Amino acid sequence: MKIHYSLSVLAVALLITAAPLRASETDDRIELSARQSYMFKTYLSHDAIQIQSKDGAVTLTGTVALEPHEILAEDTVAGLPGVKSVDNRLEIIGERPARDSDAWLLMKVKTTLLFHRNVSTHNTKVSVKEGHVTLRGKATSQAQRELTAEYAKDVEGVKDVRNKITVTRNVKMPAETIGENIDDASITAQAKMTLMFHRSTSAGNTRVETNEGVVTLGGYARNGAEKDLAGKLVADIYGVKSVINNMHIDASMSKMN
Repeated sequence: MKIHYSLSVLAVALLITAAPLRASETDDRIELSARQSYMFKTYLSHDAIQIQSKDGAVTLTGTVALEPHEILAEDTVAGLPGVKSVDNRLEIIGERPARDSDAWLLMKVKTTLLFHRNVSTHNTKVSVKEGHVTLRGKATSQAQRELTAEYAKDVEGVKDVRNKITVTRNVKMPAETIGENIDDASITAQAKMTLMFHRSTSAGNTRVETNEGVVTLGGYARNGAEKDLAGKLVADIYGVKSVINNMHIDASMSKMN
């Protein structure tokens, strides 16, 4: 009986010590995955973000340069396996641009263009004056030139777009975006940000999930055009292999807006 008792006590002790160990390993993996994500290594690389996970509850502290970075950091971490919640305590360096100001619109246009692989944001300059956007720079084709203007024009708050981009074949793409394998959490974060900034999509009613580069959209759209646009915008994001658009059309949403 003593032998059985000792073995039982040992088994219980091992179970008690193993649980925290597994939790610790999961937390370490979450923190490492966040730091090694495409979003943190590329767009958030110059921000001072600290990531701490405890039993899957992640706390973000530190500073970021722009408000979109604050949102991208949270959305990226929230999409990682094992994450149960995210407490975003990030602070923005300097003053936030006033809503609907030219500085605010400039930030939104530049951010949404940044995620699309079929526009040359590296070679595009954006300026805003009283809600009017001017695009300058170079594009590899007329289609790319027009697509850049189309995306900019649909950003919430933009009045119109003056497209002064010139077409040339001698346009170099950033090396880091060519053939890079982008993690699912970063893809989801990009998709959510893109849908949030466009006036013709309803980000609040759209669910985004990514599995091995395949994005599934759920939720509701006001009409068929909005549903199609959401799929088009997400399909053009870096790292997306394909889009499964399962959004439902709810005409009553149009009456609410």
